[in-house]
Formats: sequence, structure tokens, C-alpha cells
Amino acid sequence: MSKKWIVGAALIATLGLPVVARAHGGHAHKVMGTVTAIDGNHVTVKTTDGKTVMVMLDAKTKITQGKTKLDATALKAGTRIVAAGAENKGMVTAATVEIGTAPATAAR
Repeated sequence: MSKKWIVGAALIATLGLPVVARAHGGHAHKVMGTVTAIDGNHVTVKTTDGKTVMVMLDAKTKITQGKTKLDATALKAGTRIVAAGAENKGMVTAATVEIGTAPATAAR
């Protein structure tokens, strides 16, 4: 009987491990880069390493520049941002968006 329990426990652990590994401990994902396009509540960001990431905004998203709270109309192409939130299928649903205070430098 105890052998069946050991095999069963090993099977459950093996099947459950990938789920725990993908969970990332519930931390927020950060996207840092420059806004390249805005379409409603979808913001396309080119990250500092050259990748393109879709950032979703919702009614709960807090947008700030320094200590000033702003609304989504403050986001424009060319704006540098740091967005943090939950990731799902390669998109980040932003809980916070911080707008950079200095203008982006031109790429060389």
C-alpha cells in the first residue's frame, strides 16, 4: 500500500511542478521602453532591448509622471515609459505606467 502512495505522490509532484514554475511567484512584469503606437487601450512599446511588447491599459491603470497623476491621453508615440503589471500571452496588463521626465535620445 505504501508503494502506491509513493508512486501517486511522485506523479502528482511531476504533474504539478510545471504549473508552479510558470507562476513566477505572483510578481509584476515590467516593460521599459518607448511608445511606438497607441490604439485605444492598447499601447505598443519598443523595449530597451529592441523587442515589441503590447501593454494593455484598463480603468485601474495608474499613470504618473513623477508625482503627478495623468490620464491615458498623456501617452503619445515617442514617450518613454515603464509599465508594470500581470503578463498573459505576451501582453502586459498595466497596473502602473510611469512616464519618463526626460526626452528620449535619438538612436545612433
